[in-house]
Amino acid sequence: MGMKLKEAKIRVRYQETDKMGVVYYSNYFIWFEVGRTEYFRGLGMPYIEFEKNDLYLPAVEAFCQFRAPARYDDLLTVVTRVSSFQEVRITFEYEVIRDQDGEVLAQGHTEHAFVNGQGRPVVLKKQNPFLWRRLMEAMEESED
Repeated sequence: MGMKLKEAKIRVRYQETDKMGVVYYSNYFIWFEVGRTEYFRGLGMPYIEFEKNDLYLPAVEAFCQFRAPARYDDLLTVVTRVSSFQEVRITFEYEVIRDQDGEVLAQGHTEHAFVNGQGRPVVLKKQNPFLWRRLMEAMEESED
């Protein structure tokens, strides 16, 4: 079950690197968030709309495999897609690619639960039919 891809550009900032000039590992999870945010924006549902609708997506799992280092001033593309989508949770997959040579620097995923402002699980189809429909449509578009 694949969904359409969304790409986001990142330019590595000096503060994201360590003494060796390599990007510190925790920054990849920040870039995953950028990818996720742009994915939802591309569906016509910026994340701010989730909060307005009492809907939140806390991470319940996060994973990243580092294959090659990113360095200061590299231009990167974060490719984001939904790999799994159910009524109460969603999983995103990510690739971080260096634009200069196309090398995949990291691959990972995050899994998120749909919850309300009290932190209780919600069924997305009932809580936000618009977003449910958009995600279902995106899934169908990618299968065509």
